Amino acid sequence: MAEMQTATTIAQLRMLVSCAKKAGSKIGFVPTMGALHEGHMSLAHEARKHCDFVVVSIFVNPMQFGPDEDFHRYPRPLLDDLKLCTDAGVNLVFNPSVEEMFPADFTTVVEVNGLTNNLCGKSRPGHFKGVTTVVMKLFGQVQPDAAYLGQKDAQQALVIKRMARDLDLPVDIVICPTLREADGLAMSSRNRYLSSEQRSVAPLIFKSLCLLKEEMGLGKHKLISQYREDLLKRLEAIPKALIDYIEIVDADSLEVLQTMSGALLVAVAIRLGNTRLIDNIIINTSA
Repeated sequence: MAEMQTATTIAQLRMLVSCAKKAGSKIGFVPTMGALHEGHMSLAHEARKHCDFVVVSIFVNPMQFGPDEDFHRYPRPLLDDLKLCTDAGVNLVFNPSVEEMFPADFTTVVEVNGLTNNLCGKSRPGHFKGVTTVVMKLFGQVQPDAAYLGQKDAQQALVIKRMARDLDLPVDIVICPTLREADGLAMSSRNRYLSSEQRSVAPLIFKSLCLLKEEMGLGKHKLISQYREDLLKRLEAIPKALIDYIEIVDADSLEVLQTMSGALLVAVAIRLGNTRLIDNIIINTSA
């Protein structure tokens, strides 16, 4: 396999991708903010299976951070990230500066309405506008045939998929399963912020989701509001946890539901200290 290449400018990126396209390669793309872990690498491996040339972007996007969020302290272990990408068989890593992506006179934004009204969109105003703007730019720069996203960021994946559909972008959006630690905690770059005490209780988030799924599977006839209350009690029992949101919504539209119907997305955001963790499961009530 050829040595992995890197690019820090859009011009370099376009030249290298253009060469790959001229050679007949199918381009797979994994957009990331770095601080990579095996969850990210599972996306790269999936891209490797189906594409000839895999591009990973590493860019901590200031547009998707709120004024009181962790942009400046967000981990940036670039050398470690590059090694992981090399080991995963990635062909090209794009690692631009903020100035390269957003010049001083940048004024254009891309926004998806509806899907961004609740969940993380409600608790982090402006977040998804930053996500869709940067991903739209990356799609234009990389021009991939397929982009690989993780189910852990379920709302983000659906928003990007809707943007691609609505704007007729020629890219297939592939949503891949959440990768988890052995104790069930969803892999996340922010997990490294957790203290040992916080890390020990963090798996209770996923355990609580699994208990809810099990309860629904037993056919207990409760209102969705009652199931949500059950989940709330379990999550409130996690030591020193602060709940950002708990929602049971339609898995496609993300609309809040009153009755059990079709595929449900159960999504939560929990703060342990200064660290905000999200997780979700999909429950098919028709099965």
